[in-house]
Amino acid sequence: MSSVSQPPRRTRDPEAKRAAILAAARAVFAEHGFEKATIREIARRAGVANGLVMLHFTSKEQLFVAAVPGPRDLAEAVAGDRDGLPGRIAQAYVTRMENADRADPFIALVRAAAADQEAAKALLGAMRLESVTAYKKVLAGRDVGERVDLLAALLIGVTMSRYVLADGPLAAMTPERLARHLTGALEAILLT
Repeated sequence: MSSVSQPPRRTRDPEAKRAAILAAARAVFAEHGFEKATIREIARRAGVANGLVMLHFTSKEQLFVAAVPGPRDLAEAVAGDRDGLPGRIAQAYVTRMENADRADPFIALVRAAAADQEAAKALLGAMRLESVTAYKKVLAGRDVGERVDLLAALLIGVTMSRYVLADGPLAAMTPERLARHLTGALEAILLT
């Protein structure tokens, strides 16, 4: 009988590898921002091949959207009755942004637009797809996509003024006051 040992068998656990990729992506995006984060670094930290990252997530943008806060928060905020939707969205946005780091999707989008317009467009497209999917569960009509884009434009503008540039009356406003103002604006966008 030979004493040569067999190489260890590879275990296949796609969910564990997916979780490792997401954890690595969160860390890399937080450290480097969207523009400077690379699939290679994310794969290295997750202990997987670059191709496996792309197999689970078709693009850097899709990986970013899956890894950072946003879509899951959005799905929770959107769930419920239509009439309370603007207030839930406003409160969820303000709460998330008051505690956000530079890896938040809105902050990353604003920063990416300054550095790489094509990357920003791809990131906005991925965010749009997630948002429209969530809002279609509560809102009806052919113009849901238009209303979601208006909502995104408003929130991206608020993100730029308050959370990126952090200057002016909007930046000085209390979170509660901001949520009240946003609720009124979101009612006009979402419910009319």
